[in-house]
Formats: sequence, structure tokens, C-alpha cells
Amino acid sequence: MTDKTANQMWGGRFASGPDAIMEAINASISFDQRLAAQDIAGSRAHAAMLSAQGIITDKDAETIREGLLTVLSEIEGGSFQFSTALEDIHMNVEARLKEVIGEPAGRLHTGRSRNDQVATDFRLWVRDQADAAIAGLEALMRALLGQAEAGADWVMPGFTHLQTAQPVTWGHHMMAYVEMFARDKSRFEDARRRMNESPLGAAALAGTSFPIDRHATAEALGFDRPMANSLDAVSDRDFALEFLGAASICAMHLSRMAEELVIWSSAQFRFVVLSDRFSTGSSIMPQKKNPDAAELIRAKIGRIFGANVALMMVMKGLPLAYSKDMQEDKEQVFDAADNLMLALAAMTGMVGDMKANVPGLEGAAGAGFSTATDLADWLVRVLGMPFRDAHHVTGALVALAEGKGCDLPELSLSDMQGVEPRITEEVFGVLGVHNSVASRMSYGGTAPERVRQQVAAWTEKLG
Repeated sequence: MTDKTANQMWGGRFASGPDAIMEAINASISFDQRLAAQDIAGSRAHAAMLSAQGIITDKDAETIREGLLTVLSEIEGGSFQFSTALEDIHMNVEARLKEVIGEPAGRLHTGRSRNDQVATDFRLWVRDQADAAIAGLEALMRALLGQAEAGADWVMPGFTHLQTAQPVTWGHHMMAYVEMFARDKSRFEDARRRMNESPLGAAALAGTSFPIDRHATAEALGFDRPMANSLDAVSDRDFALEFLGAASICAMHLSRMAEELVIWSSAQFRFVVLSDRFSTGSSIMPQKKNPDAAELIRAKIGRIFGANVALMMVMKGLPLAYSKDMQEDKEQVFDAADNLMLALAAMTGMVGDMKANVPGLEGAAGAGFSTATDLADWLVRVLGMPFRDAHHVTGALVALAEGKGCDLPELSLSDMQGVEPRITEEVFGVLGVHNSVASRMSYGGTAPERVRQQVAAWTEKLG
């Protein structure tokens, strides 16, 4: 591009074009070309509105519409030549439109600025990503529901501090993640509702003197309404920050589950077998089957967290309205969105394919004195013992079993009566892991009946 071309884009204020360093730091086309479809959609809506308002002729509007469709087809077909000298997606599209249709292209920018244009493009793109995240979360939740339904009766250890705590069911554990990812889904849905206002027509910062119809362009682009303040419209990036905030919490949940899959698939646990599709081998150790997909999910989450912090840092010191700093809003969001969708897809695949080691889970469920709380509850319920006294007696029985190198159900009745004489044979009925989980019938509990109720409820909600 010649200096003369650059001057035409910037107007008569500048006597010479940018040098190479300024061009490099100023240009955003290397990444904001991802906004091409949104940019052209916004321009089509704007041109149609200008025509409806009598600001440009119907003929010019139709020429612009057809030209924009030509440009879009070139971009989608891969033949479009993006130019760093033209700075951004807006100038690249406008310059090519002028080559295609000539003088009417210059009328397209009437009543708008690149400030409201980029705010509109970016908001449309983030809205699309929120929709994609919602769909991805629904797919993951369905995969988890499939596991929960299959394993509503499978018993496994529940942990606190990664120490055996109480027996739970496999289905109950899967449903815990359904609840987490459902909250993530609701956060994206909430964020989408708030971001669904149109900045288009706010122009540079103060609105425009042309008789534009912002409600018409908002409706054409699927927004609920135009933004009510032009300063806010061009300088707001809350929608991107909210998306990153929701993505960060979702990523944290994905990382927690990935960590569990890494642990569960280890030789020390053997709780699950991950499919070959989401595992790799070792170049030197032929016995290895590594949970690489889970590990990479766990690692990629840092990029999403980083994007959230980075955009907060960009925005924290900016006065109203638009500042060039905001050009740094997109790469972080693009990267975070890409990695979130990849992590969701990988986790959905792993959950759908993984096979639980049901005998191994049940064996582990009974280890580590996991039914100690059931014993204490029995002492309260049957013997009328205060819970703190029952806790003390149960602790003494655990210590006794530990000294004998056995678990609680393996103690003899006489052993137990040596600690608390009133204990009867009935106590052994609550020390089995299946009895333990079946008894947890409180709402939200691990009992298979409760798990199946929750599976049914969520299956109906997801449709």
C-alpha cells in the first residue's frame, strides 16, 4: 500500500503514512480477520438502515449489499488478500468493497465509526462463542448423565482431603459435575443476556447527527435493544470480561475433573480406563498408557485464566471513551474461547468413552474405615447415644481395627463390645458399603434412588 492510500484511509490530517514499526504495532488484521463475518453482517444491517432512513439511496444500498456478499465469499473461499497496511478487518473489507463496487462504498461509513463498528463486531463474535460454550456444556452434561445412569448403583470411595471419607455411588460423583457444569452453562446464559445490546450507531463516542434508526440495526443483528449511552457503547468490554469470567470458572471445573481422571487412571487407583482415543504411550516404557488429554486440559486452563487477568489489566486504567489499548482485547479472548471449546470437546469425549472398574471401585469403597460415620450414626440412632459420645466410641473402634490390621466390618462382636457393651450383631448391617450408600436418602444424597431421580430431572431439563 502506498502512503497516499494510507492517507486516504486516515483523512487529510496526516502528511505521510506510518513507518514500518508504527504499522506493525498499530495493525490488528493478523487476528481481527476472525471478525470478518460479523463485520460484514454489521455493515449489511447498517446499509439497509441508511437506505430505510433515506440517508443513502436504495440503489447504493443494494450495490453495497451485493458487494459485501462478494467480499464475504472471497474471505470464506480463501482468496481474499488481507493487508497489514490497511490495519484492521474494517479497513480491509471497506478497501476491497471499493474495488468491487466503486464510489458507493464510500457511503457505507455514514453515521458510524470504527469505534462502534468494532464494538459491534466483537460483541457479535463473543455472543456466538457464548452460544458455542452453552452447546458444548450441554454435550458434556449429557455424557456425564450417561455415566451416572449406568453407575447409579456402583459403589466407590468418597474423599475429603483425598483421604477415604464415606462410600458414595459412581452416579452421585458424576452428578456432582453435572451440577457444576450446569452452573457454568447458566453463567454463559446470563452473560449472553447482558451482552445482547447493540453498540452500532454510537459512532465515535457521541452518537451522530444523521437520523439513523439504532433500533432497526439492533433488531437486524439479533440484539434485544441498542445500548443506551454512546460513551459506554464504544468503551464497554464488560461482555468480553464476563465471558472470560464464566470461561475461567468453567475451566476450573474442567481442570478439577481432569485431575481426577489422571488420578483415577493411574496404576495405584485403577478406578477407570480411558480409551485409546484420549491416551498416548511412552517412547521408552511399553507398559505406559498416559492420560495426555486430561493433562493437556489441566494445562490449557492456565491460558484461560491468563486471558481473564490480561484483559482486566488492559481495561483497568482507561478513561472514557475509546482508547487504542482496546485493540488488545481480542487475541486473549480468541485464545481463551478456542481453548475452552477444545477442553470441553476433549472432556466430553473422555467421559463418554471411559470405562469404570466397578470391582475395583467397590473394593476401594470399603477400605480406609469408610463406614465409620455409619457406625457412629447407628450408635446414635439405636443406642440413643449423643453424637459426640458416639464419635468417641467409633474412634476407639477404628483405632482397635487399625491395631489389628483389619477394617471395621472385620472386627468381632466381642471386640466391639469390649469398647461399648451395648453394641449388638445388628451393627454389621450398616457397615457394608451398599447399605451405607442406600441409607443416604436425604435430598442431594448418594443413594441410588436419589441419583436416578436427579438423572431423570436433568435429562428432562436438557431435552
